[in-house]
Amino acid sequence: MHERELAVALDAAAQARDHLTGAYERFEVVPDAPAEISTEADRQSQEIILRAIRRAFPNDALCAEEATPTLRDALQTGDRLWIVDPIDGTRGFARKNGEFSVMIAFVEKGAIAVGVVAQPAVQRLTYAALGQGCWRIDGAAREPARCRVTAVVQTTQATLTQSRSRTPGRRSRWVDSLRPARVVESYSAGIKLALVARGEADIYLNTYEAFHDWDICAGQILVTEAGGMVTGAAGEVLRYGLPGAWQKHGLLATNGPLHPACLRLIADHA
Repeated sequence: MHERELAVALDAAAQARDHLTGAYERFEVVPDAPAEISTEADRQSQEIILRAIRRAFPNDALCAEEATPTLRDALQTGDRLWIVDPIDGTRGFARKNGEFSVMIAFVEKGAIAVGVVAQPAVQRLTYAALGQGCWRIDGAAREPARCRVTAVVQTTQATLTQSRSRTPGRRSRWVDSLRPARVVESYSAGIKLALVARGEADIYLNTYEAFHDWDICAGQILVTEAGGMVTGAAGEVLRYGLPGAWQKHGLLATNGPLHPACLRLIADHA
């Protein structure tokens, strides 16, 4: 199931990747890029992706970050909904540290069916379709390899990935409570979710009060299809396509065995 949707998502991501590779090389670095920065590359990437989707599925609804013409002309909600972040981690793009991704998800009747996370700067692609597992293609590899989460069972032995701290070296009370062995930071939620799906991290914790569907949707199915678990920070079921495309429950993604302990520790230090 969803073979055509996956093929369209992969093709759209490849088109965006090719465009962004050149745009990234030409981009003049913005060392102090703020969190809310948006670039012309974001808008161009989004138009490339949405046009590819519209050609294949002209009646599907679209949800995306940037106010571009194709988005304005499309349905905003529906049983078949595409959720797109054309550059997730624009600060990583603007600061040219490679920490950005392209995120494309397809949701059918509220269930995530397809997710693609492409990392143009480092030539990494991670993708999944419902019931078909999670896969990766890196560098010049021609054949995909299966992604599986880790089997780590103690938070003190885990690698935790989180957003880049505004105050480097200062850990949040939640991270202190989990006491991970290692912390890896990135500007891109897509990258962080892909790290968990690939078994390169064990926990991703997002405690922001609010963010949007496009920040996490494509990455959620990567983790679940790789054998992991994704919920809100208090164990809530995450839903997509709600008014404003808001997510207000935080996010916890783990390899699965770590999930109950993480939820308890987060609750104890709320």
